[in-house]
Amino acid sequence: MIELLLEDRCTQCNACVAACPTNVFDAVAGSFPVIARQSDCQTCYMCEMYCPSDALFVGSDCNNPEPVDAETVIASGQLGRIRRDSGWGEWADDPRYQNQMWYMGEVFKRARAAG
Repeated sequence: MIELLLEDRCTQCNACVAACPTNVFDAVAGSFPVIARQSDCQTCYMCEMYCPSDALFVGSDCNNPEPVDAETVIASGQLGRIRRDSGWGEWADDPRYQNQMWYMGEVFKRARAAG
């Protein structure tokens, strides 16, 4: 489930708003998107994958919020991991991260076990 939007990293591009299949975010003119309907998040990670500035954190529990603080998430190295491991964006030409979709199986196993 979507847990954080880090405003200090957000570029206000609204890619997360456009990518979310369940309309979790609201765009706000001249400001940062808002996580408006957290409980509607399906933990699909699309917002994380489309965020060019790694300003979002989606937890692995698709049924319940897992409140976390920004400092802990930043220190964990989790920001941008889904995008890197999927070979998206600037990682597309990096041989260390191309076609790492096998990793997503572990993510979905956790979500399925929780459900």
